[in-house]
Amino acid sequence: MIRISLVIPTHNRAEPLLTALGSVVRQSLPPEEWECVVVDNNSTDTTAERFAEFAAAHPGLNLRMVRETGFGVSCARNRGLAEAAGSVVAFIDDDERVNETFLESYLAFFETHPGALVAGGRIIAEYPEGRPSWMSKWVEMPIANPMDFGDEIRPFPAGRVPGGGNMAFRRDGLAPYGGFDPSLGRVNGRLIGGEENDLFERLLRGGETIWYVPDAIMWHIIPPSKLTTDYFRRLSYNVGVSQRLRARIHHRLLKTCLMEVVKWGATLLLILTMAPRRSRWLLRLRRGISCGLLGIGNGDR
Repeated sequence: MIRISLVIPTHNRAEPLLTALGSVVRQSLPPEEWECVVVDNNSTDTTAERFAEFAAAHPGLNLRMVRETGFGVSCARNRGLAEAAGSVVAFIDDDERVNETFLESYLAFFETHPGALVAGGRIIAEYPEGRPSWMSKWVEMPIANPMDFGDEIRPFPAGRVPGGGNMAFRRDGLAPYGGFDPSLGRVNGRLIGGEENDLFERLLRGGETIWYVPDAIMWHIIPPSKLTTDYFRRLSYNVGVSQRLRARIHHRLLKTCLMEVVKWGATLLLILTMAPRRSRWLLRLRRGISCGLLGIGNGDR
């Protein structure tokens, strides 16, 4: 019987997907207790063919692909929730790899915490060509979102929520809160995000506790293409756009703009303690977010 389902949305990233699947097939749980549902979100590359070859090479595992024609990662994740057979549903992205006890750790957590609805795990940034010298921990957050809150199961710290590439839910309990908002999240390469933050906000408002499960470990693989000035500019701008969209949904645009002023003050204090090169990248981050939040310019150009 399938006890836990792993959902992986993907769009035109056949090669990274195979890397992710290579870690998935090494899971410690007995094969009959878990499945992996890959949601192909309108890929036009060789994703479907490459997955079929991979699944055929692992006939003893429950690996399947479904196609979702609604554009965007939120649509893909919602389709994964609908398709999942397990009572627990975990999510990763197609540019990651996970440890062998990833699914076992989440399943054990939900079985020993019957009142828990949502959890997230440890995220480790992995740089195949090395971590750039200009990267501070503040600049790293929107790029890789590393996350480590110790070795014990505990509620997430105030102000922090799981990364979208390492989260798990008790499926039936999630229904009253709805799924991921299709107006948020990546669509056709545009770097809009915030769909998981929006869902977590609804869960917190509903009185739920978000739990940290340290043994569910994910490595977020950051290629050189995500470390360029152009990518960082687009990412920073769209972080701001995402914040504006969420602020409008939750009717707090003025409060969000005022908080951005506070963050500018903190940024200006921080750069006094940093090397000049790292300071410049932190200022680029803050400027990009502010422009996106206020709708100044176009971050996708």
